[in-house]
Amino acid sequence: MPRNRAFSEPEHSAEYSADYSVSLPSDPEHGVGRTHEVTVRSSGSCLCLPRFMRLTFAPESLENLYQTYFRRQRHETLLVLVVFAALFDCYVIIMCTVMYTPDKLPPTLAASVGLALQILLFVLCKYELLPDRVTRKFMPYILWILIVAQIFCFLGLSFARFHEASDTVGWQAFFVFSFFITLPLRLTPIVLISAISCGIHTLVLGVTIAQQQQDSINGRDLLWQILSNVSIYLCSICVGIMSYYMADRKHRKAFLEARQSLEVKLNLEEQSQQQEGLMLSILPKHVADEMLKDMKKDPSQKEMQQFNTMYMYRHENVSILFADIVGFTQLSSSCSAQELVKLLNELFARFDKLAQRYHQLRIKILGDCYYCICGLPDYREDHAVCSILMGLAMVEAISYVREKTKTDVDMRVGVHSGTVLGGVLGQKRWQYDVWSTDVTVANKMEAGGIPGRVHISQSTMDCLKGEFEVEPGDGGSRCEYLKEKGIVTYLIIVPKQPLKNGINGVKLSVSSSHGNSPQLINTKECNGSINTTCTTPDEAEDLDTRVVNPSFPNPRRRLRLRDLAERVVDASQNEQELNKLLNEALLERETVQALKGKSTYRLTMRFIDPEMETRYSVEKEKQSGAAFSCSCVVLFFTALVEIFIDPRLVANYVTFVVGEVLLLILTLCSLAAIFPRVFPKKLVAFSSWIDRTRWARNTWAMSAIFILTMADIVDMLSCQQNYPAVNVTTLELPVGTCVENPKYYSYIAVLALIATIMLVQVSHMVKLTLMLTITGAVGVVNIYAWRHIFYKYDEQRFREKTWAFQEGLCWRVILQNSGFSGLNSASLGRSSLVPSKYSMTVMVFIMMLSFYYFSRHVEKLARTLFLWKIDVHDQKERVYEMRRWNEALVANMLPEHVARHFLGSKKRDEELYSQSYDEIGVMFASLPNFADFYTEESINNGGIECLRFLNEIISDFDALLDEPQFRCITKIKTIGSTYMAASGVTPDVNTNGYNNAVKEDLSDKERWQHLADLADFSLAMKETLMNINYQSFNNFMLRIGMNKGGVLAGVIGARKPHYDIWGNTVNVASRMESTGVMGNIQVVEETQLVLKEYGFRFVRRGPIYVKGKGELLTYFMKGRDKQGSFVNGSSVTLPHQVVDSS
Repeated sequence: MPRNRAFSEPEHSAEYSADYSVSLPSDPEHGVGRTHEVTVRSSGSCLCLPRFMRLTFAPESLENLYQTYFRRQRHETLLVLVVFAALFDCYVIIMCTVMYTPDKLPPTLAASVGLALQILLFVLCKYELLPDRVTRKFMPYILWILIVAQIFCFLGLSFARFHEASDTVGWQAFFVFSFFITLPLRLTPIVLISAISCGIHTLVLGVTIAQQQQDSINGRDLLWQILSNVSIYLCSICVGIMSYYMADRKHRKAFLEARQSLEVKLNLEEQSQQQEGLMLSILPKHVADEMLKDMKKDPSQKEMQQFNTMYMYRHENVSILFADIVGFTQLSSSCSAQELVKLLNELFARFDKLAQRYHQLRIKILGDCYYCICGLPDYREDHAVCSILMGLAMVEAISYVREKTKTDVDMRVGVHSGTVLGGVLGQKRWQYDVWSTDVTVANKMEAGGIPGRVHISQSTMDCLKGEFEVEPGDGGSRCEYLKEKGIVTYLIIVPKQPLKNGINGVKLSVSSSHGNSPQLINTKECNGSINTTCTTPDEAEDLDTRVVNPSFPNPRRRLRLRDLAERVVDASQNEQELNKLLNEALLERETVQALKGKSTYRLTMRFIDPEMETRYSVEKEKQSGAAFSCSCVVLFFTALVEIFIDPRLVANYVTFVVGEVLLLILTLCSLAAIFPRVFPKKLVAFSSWIDRTRWARNTWAMSAIFILTMADIVDMLSCQQNYPAVNVTTLELPVGTCVENPKYYSYIAVLALIATIMLVQVSHMVKLTLMLTITGAVGVVNIYAWRHIFYKYDEQRFREKTWAFQEGLCWRVILQNSGFSGLNSASLGRSSLVPSKYSMTVMVFIMMLSFYYFSRHVEKLARTLFLWKIDVHDQKERVYEMRRWNEALVANMLPEHVARHFLGSKKRDEELYSQSYDEIGVMFASLPNFADFYTEESINNGGIECLRFLNEIISDFDALLDEPQFRCITKIKTIGSTYMAASGVTPDVNTNGYNNAVKEDLSDKERWQHLADLADFSLAMKETLMNINYQSFNNFMLRIGMNKGGVLAGVIGARKPHYDIWGNTVNVASRMESTGVMGNIQVVEETQLVLKEYGFRFVRRGPIYVKGKGELLTYFMKGRDKQGSFVNGSSVTLPHQVVDSS
């Protein structure tokens, strides 16, 4: 289907472009995505309609889907048409039975049969007893044929031998308009069946009258009457087309909102799943749920807390496994840093899969050390067995690496069972960790173990219950801690038969590396991204173990959207699948009864919730101008009908001109808010005020209908005064005048009713008031002011009939009650028909009831769409809110640029995240005397209160990172009571304050400004700890090591991404901390030379021995002399600092 441009004409662009050029963003934040436009249909049978009425969706599949949705929405309005037809049958039955005579039997029977059929159709459609295909394709046409047949039965049987050109014209116009507002068909077939109905009705009436009045026919008068009929039909069709357009436009808008909502929610759901998967890969679900719960708390509640929130839980009867790669130094020296990260990623990814298979929770990766726990958070009776299986599988996996890489690497595994305290500490860069004496024992079990063997403690041995064969481990001979504690250890004997569940698991793929480096494990398929996983056959079961976060709002909808996301890898690129999902979503929405008894009052249909009612009342509706333009159209055709009836009546022209001017003023005031660029600002402000104010809106609508009603009433009264000689004694009515065709003024009242129900943003109660006003005014004029005219009209029409005195008794009573007491019997008994003044008034009243029923239905639909819109908005807000929560959690677990890399990756073969940095700073800060402070006595709640104090310290350190001068510093992780941070590792800000400059263009001071900030941060940490000591009467001291140089930053772990930095710089910084002195900041000579240029003071410590590095000359940093000398420079001078006297 060709894509035509959207409306660009000035008179249309402001309204229609705003509504229909809907951007469907692939990223809700940036709003960048496809734009689905509503174009103009350039072919078909509707080319005669104005451009703005030939709207269609550009993708043909989307237009077909919308038409299906539109037909479903109109299914209930089809029942409204059945009710209209039933009310018409009731009208016929009432008119025939009020003055019943034997000749009334045929129309009464026909109406009764029609009423029975309408009731049957109502039941069949209401309870969906017919096949959907029959209801959708055939029922509208069946109902149309039935209504047309009923009109002709009433016309032929009730007015036999006395037909007039005005007979049943009002009912024909009523049903023609009803077709447009109720039938679930496209516009073209509705226009076609309406034109056929009106054409047949006009042709039958014309032919019948010509045959019955062959001798006395007045061709000119008949022509004018037929033209009046055609004008009434044209008015009904024109207003009907406008009503169809308004309903179609409203439904298209709701449809596009639903589509946009679905696409945005799918996109947000995909991102939320990525965030949630990333979050749950780093934190256990119970901890993440608790964090989300706290994030939803009111800020005032958080301010009332005495301490920072700590997420810590005690877990008993668990097994802790530590595993270290033996020979890692040899392996790392034989390959580049990037290749090393690839190797670690594949190896630890293998361990993560094994951990999932053996029910382990990986806690952390520390360099080449991997440790995990079984029995946490859910208790497992076989936790020790699972840990042993895990250890054996890890040894098997590393043996495969050893064989393929030709390096002497092995695994040293230690397992201990006991109790742990698991949770997170601090407020930034959350990582799940465990603390307890048993964790320390497990760590020492690994340190005192043997490469290639699983080393277990006595407590673990007691939990195995003989599942494995063991031999003495003699761990005390290799580890002083085990010897001091008197811990008996064992070594697991590898079983000869393959273990259940299989140790080997999935074999690792190996690819060759360039140069002389050893062969590396292939990382092409497992890239560490949460969104992409390996799918080898043996690992297919791993794909079904994704965890659903129960904290997500509306879990049922969420699960459904998750399934949809799996069905559509990229829904934005698959129109057909997205349309299918949209249809399912619309069906689901339509099955929910949005307007239940508890949400609205039954009679007034107002929302019970006053706030909701206020929101609904101020809802802006851009169709008010179209509704007022319908009043102008009705007044135009009203004047045209009156001109055809009596062109000499001057009042017709006066009321038309005055009424049209007033209605145009009302219409322009309504359109000003829709087209603000066309009208003056004051008029636009006034129009907007009307749209927002309910009473003003109602007053505006009442004014329009009052003008129409008064125009009709003034014309009727003027007609009577223009022909005052018409009375009971008048022999003939004047030919070609309004008094000769009084029924048309009642039909004009029907057009006024049609204009009333076209009003938008007006409650059904206001419409009822307006329609009662129209009906009452016309009824009073018909029955009282025009009683002589209707009397002479009935007498002249039925004078050819044989007058029967017996059949005129009722007529006499009615006329006498009407003031005709002087009439003789012969003149009263001429007809058994109900007088026209009553039949016309009852007709208008029945139509008023029908339109009121429809008005209630329309308001119910409008309120339902409003609730759907509110629900869609609330759902999107909840998804956005959950996304913000997840983003906040993810940002606290990974650096922003790293999280963005993972959450934005969609390619399954994407490379691992790794980034090389040439010039960064690394800092380790530990609390050596915290180990003496930590006890697991009952007074400390098993150690939790000690960790709570550590949490306060780390949280205060984290709070320093929020200060502007430390924005280039990134917290890497905490290791027990050790705090690790780095500066310059964010790609956008390698040098603080010079992120837009090229590194080669910067001076040494500018390039290393971030290192100076890191030094300031370490001094600020010392001052913060001093304040904590002062308030808590403690004596904690920091031992800090710093270094500068190049590192490799990256993420390892396929299922549980772990961000870290590696390299010689990191190793030296760690040794500076471990070999340092409490209360001091130790650096090597290279770092001292750089920081000295920034005004920092140092004391020479001298050469010290560093494992793996030999003798290194080190310095203690004591403070800073200058403040603010450099970009973003800051100084924290502590009381105990001394000046370097050297």
